[in-house]
Amino acid sequence: MGKKLRGAEIFVQALKDEGVEYIFGYPGGAVLHIYDELFKQSAVKHILVRHEQGATHAADGYARATGKPGVVLVTSGPGATNCVTGIATAYMDSIPMVVFTGQVPTHLIGNDAFQEVDAVGITRPCVKHNFLVEDVKDLAATIKKAFYLATTGRPGPVVVDIPKDVTADSTEYYYPQNVEIRSYKPVTRGHPGQIRKAVQLLLSARRPMIYTGGGVVIDNAAAELAEFGHLLGFPITNTLMGLGAYPATDKQFVGMLGMHGTYEANMAMHHCDVLLAVGARFDDRVTGDLAKFCPEAKIIHVDIDPSSISKNVPVDVPIVGSAREVLREMIKVIKEAKFKPMSRKGDPWWKQIDEWASVDCLRYDRKSKVIKPQYVIEELYALTRGDAYITSDVGQHQMWAAQYYKFDQPRRWINSGGLGTMGFGLPAAMGVQLGFPKATVCCVTGEASLVMCIQELSTCLQYNLPIKIINLNNRYMGMVRQWQEFFYDRRYSHSYMDALPDFVKLAEAFGHVGMRVEKTSGVRDALKKALAMKNKLVLLDFITDQTENVYPMIAAGKGHHEMHLAPGSGTNRELA
Repeated sequence: MGKKLRGAEIFVQALKDEGVEYIFGYPGGAVLHIYDELFKQSAVKHILVRHEQGATHAADGYARATGKPGVVLVTSGPGATNCVTGIATAYMDSIPMVVFTGQVPTHLIGNDAFQEVDAVGITRPCVKHNFLVEDVKDLAATIKKAFYLATTGRPGPVVVDIPKDVTADSTEYYYPQNVEIRSYKPVTRGHPGQIRKAVQLLLSARRPMIYTGGGVVIDNAAAELAEFGHLLGFPITNTLMGLGAYPATDKQFVGMLGMHGTYEANMAMHHCDVLLAVGARFDDRVTGDLAKFCPEAKIIHVDIDPSSISKNVPVDVPIVGSAREVLREMIKVIKEAKFKPMSRKGDPWWKQIDEWASVDCLRYDRKSKVIKPQYVIEELYALTRGDAYITSDVGQHQMWAAQYYKFDQPRRWINSGGLGTMGFGLPAAMGVQLGFPKATVCCVTGEASLVMCIQELSTCLQYNLPIKIINLNNRYMGMVRQWQEFFYDRRYSHSYMDALPDFVKLAEAFGHVGMRVEKTSGVRDALKKALAMKNKLVLLDFITDQTENVYPMIAAGKGHHEMHLAPGSGTNRELA
């Protein structure tokens, strides 16, 4: 039998037994027993954020970069509700996270007690699973189940709601080594017959396309994808969430696809005859108009989540399994077939793709004296040699980072893809920097997004996190303004930020370094200077062109072949 411990002690010991290194949180009355136990030890390091949303985003960034589950601890009531945005962000992108919320004592639940909310009910639509622990005897086993559920199958956030009296009560401690949940049996190995059928279809293709998403990154399958791609010689594209799953500098990579993907990637998708999708969910930002999506293609879909297959797009060969396991089996079958890779130079399909690629779809005015945001990203890529961790918020700056920073490794691109959460970038960068203290971590953001979680600059100071904030400041909610320009006859309703702070002084007020850059000629030197400050957080406020838009673009209701390119590109697909 185990040693008798109070619930709060069980909580901390379970985290130790689970191998948790960091817990991101904010204290309050319902969790003070736990915080008292955290104070008595040093194995589990607590990171005090300045807002509970910051805790969830930091844990999320840590999980995306390290592959380990992010862990959060907050109090009841507003502490729990402040976490919902971060929980939903992780849920949409399949990020492993365990969120512990305090709750009022069990005898007060349902009485509208002080700081009481139904955390289980509120979070149910945006979690993989959640628990309310009503007896201290169930606490250790519930924590084990939470980590197991969060990290297996299709990962996701799990919420554990713990009443205060449960943390005060005592029981004998035993932490299970394994978990058995009768109704939860995730499949990892793909069906052999379906795998062979898929490979036969791929080897018969004349215009094949490989489309991979965040599932390849999450399942640590980048090495398998690279081997698989080189065995076939086929063109490969990544989703926004999948960037880095396949090296962006590899000659077979045709760029990101989707609403702001490259011309060659989208045209290849539209005209392919066999499409292999791995770890991707056919998101609307990727597919465009579903009625026009891949009209000539037989589709193979590999996903760990059976509910994702044929949910948006009907597929011809479904394979339920993990990206890594299925790719490994496919590689074996391809090697048995002794397939000769498609020639990058001599094949008609590659010749067509190269013709599409000759359209410079990512062109912009490189001679502009006003700072172009694309130029800032290109210089950041050159100076970091592509070796930085890049977090972003959501909007134009996110798309420019995805387009112009070439990710050759997985888990280097950290952004909110599915939910599109402004305020994500800075706290996510904190989690990444804690996971990799010696790495260069850059938060590419915009002034509208940055102010949403700006209070986390205080957390960065407390824990000496030398993040480099690249603020592409165009004095607008940039993507909102772009849509208003294109589709609302330039009625810029409430998208102009006319009461912005002095970001240099703001950074300095929080104890950091601030730089303001207003001319193109100053961009490179400012970035070099900031990157050289290894032990300082630097906020670089780049005053960028207010009129710059993100191209290419697929408008609502359009297909991949109906992209709009930048004015002056010399095509008939320009969007003025």
